[in-house]
Amino acid sequence: MIYIKLFLAFLEVGAFAFGGGYAALPLIEQVVVSRHGWMTLREMTDIIAISQVTPGPIALNAATFVGTRVAGIPGAVIASVAAVLPQTVFLLFLGWFMFHGGRITLIKRALKGLRPGVAGLIAIAALSMFMSSLFPGSSLTAPDYVAAAAFVLAVFMRFKKMDVTRMIFAGAGIGLIGGLIEHLAAGR
Repeated sequence: MIYIKLFLAFLEVGAFAFGGGYAALPLIEQVVVSRHGWMTLREMTDIIAISQVTPGPIALNAATFVGTRVAGIPGAVIASVAAVLPQTVFLLFLGWFMFHGGRITLIKRALKGLRPGVAGLIAIAALSMFMSSLFPGSSLTAPDYVAAAAFVLAVFMRFKKMDVTRMIFAGAGIGLIGGLIEHLAAGR
């Protein structure tokens, strides 16, 4: 039964994830966290962070990680296939349509309307990740100072047009150092 739920959940994500992986994040969050309760928002944010480090599309990586968490290797395969199936069928249809003399005026009009909506979905996903990373508890008055330091450093490094790989290692370094400091402080 869990395999069917995983397949249908990520088939939905794949079918409605217009605009790429970042636009799919609110939908993935809704399906995985809110509807099925397979993960907490904090765990989902961790999955997204891991998906950023691993090669491949973020929605596919997230599907693979969630599938593994929920139902092991078979779950990972089922969730991954379901996540890419709708786009594969759509791209086959669109490719056939475009290369066999079809007019794409309707498609262009649809995309013109989809772009602002996709930008909004990406903004919502970014805000959700920001809030769950910097304020891991239910209170907005108790920020995670280690996460805040990593965020500020990442923004500074991006502003200075530094390499993304360095940003990732710097964020991981801050997390390790912050964790060590918290561990030492708790031991006293």
